[in-house]
Amino acid sequence: MEYRRLGKSGLQVSALSFGAWVTFGKQADVDIALEMMQAARDAGVNFFDNAESYEQGEAEIVMGKAIKRAGWKRSDLIVSTKIFWGGDGPNDRGLSRKHILEGTDAALARLQMDYVDLIFCHRPDIHTPIEETVRAMSYIVDSGKAFYWGTSEWSAAQIIEAYGIARREHLVPPTMEQPQYNMFVRERVEKEYAHLYDEIGLGTTIWSPLASGFLTGKYNEGIPEGSRLSLEGYEWLRQRLETTQGQEWTAKTRQLSAVAGDLGCTMSQLALAWCLKNPNVSTVITGASKPEQVVENMQALDVVAKFTDDLNQRIEAILDNRPEAPADFR
Repeated sequence: MEYRRLGKSGLQVSALSFGAWVTFGKQADVDIALEMMQAARDAGVNFFDNAESYEQGEAEIVMGKAIKRAGWKRSDLIVSTKIFWGGDGPNDRGLSRKHILEGTDAALARLQMDYVDLIFCHRPDIHTPIEETVRAMSYIVDSGKAFYWGTSEWSAAQIIEAYGIARREHLVPPTMEQPQYNMFVRERVEKEYAHLYDEIGLGTTIWSPLASGFLTGKYNEGIPEGSRLSLEGYEWLRQRLETTQGQEWTAKTRQLSAVAGDLGCTMSQLALAWCLKNPNVSTVITGASKPEQVVENMQALDVVAKFTDDLNQRIEAILDNRPEAPADFR
């Protein structure tokens, strides 16, 4: 496993990490979750991602129980949660000081932990002043309930504003952002945030590297029987397959699958390796519904070395979506 600094911080995170989104509490109970997390640990993964909103908190409960059952040393792990959607009450969501403090305590109780290593503002809250959010997050870090705080799907302007407030008021600034990033969704990570990596040392814990399953190649010929798209609760993804964008992504994935075949790897491994080759990516959060998928995903690290200029050009010709702004990793 390769370990990378989380932005300019001293924290080292595994280049590939494992998240609870989609499966924990839905497809994966504690037994299956532990099997998958153990497969990830065996590969050197030290970062496990979660959120208060995943299955209404059930994902945190499942992960917490799995970690307890595994008996892993807490200091060997990096565990995260994200705060925004904590319930249906008027103060159970958003980034008010009240919800950040109460939501953090509730998340820690579900995880059965005294602290999380990383805590994220799951989305920007247009109804709460950023200064209020920055002060609350700084307090969470100062109180020892989290070691670093960051954002998820915030604009570069919002991140800079939060960072500036923290520096001006002598508070703890945000360390990392959790954006979506994959072969099909590139603009924010490669263009909008480009100046933030050097300017404030922003780290990134990217999600959806397989574009909600499109980049696994399993939807190239339609929805296979027994896949998660055949389960209740995935109507949104089935509908996306039928959109113009979904059809375009599927067509491009078919072409990319041929590239993966020539490299002797799976489509998933190619897509993960493509994300990993970006030095501004601190860690790529992977997901799975069974241990075999975890093992396959971890092997993407071996594919990164196969990326040559010719391979990059071949892939870019298929994607045809490269942002105009220059990026160091190109």
